[in-house]
Amino acid sequence: MTTQLLLSHRYKKIGWFIFIPATILGLILASGRFDTTWIRARVFAIANDGSALHSEYFNFADTDITNTVIGALFIIGAMLVSFSKEKNEDEFIANVRLSSLLWAVCVNYILLLFCFVFVYGTSFLSIMLYNMFTVLIIFIIRFNYLMYKNSKRAFDEK
Repeated sequence: MTTQLLLSHRYKKIGWFIFIPATILGLILASGRFDTTWIRARVFAIANDGSALHSEYFNFADTDITNTVIGALFIIGAMLVSFSKEKNEDEFIANVRLSSLLWAVCVNYILLLFCFVFVYGTSFLSIMLYNMFTVLIIFIIRFNYLMYKNSKRAFDEK
């Protein structure tokens, strides 16, 4: 079976090394209990709400990029973890991977539909922000749970 779209297994370790600290830092940012202006920089912005009166396009802006850096690290780490081969990638693991991805997308959109119906205002904007990450999170949890459950079953059969 060819798995051309998957990365080498060694990227999974790198992914976990990036994903875990980015998740912890992301939770710290989301808690709102700490000063989160850690990284300020001058960056190129395609669109920027420069002031309350007008938006600016295709210019440089001095801004806090803490959320940007941590969000990017989270996505990179999660994608490396999600889309790296297992040591012994076979058809069973490919099937588990596919079913986990399908399950993650379905659960994500069921949660999003629930939020469309019952959450409004700025709280909904926060939910939409977190929604960018939930497919990867649900996939990682589901895939690793099924792999763990399968390894326990295989161990019990021996």
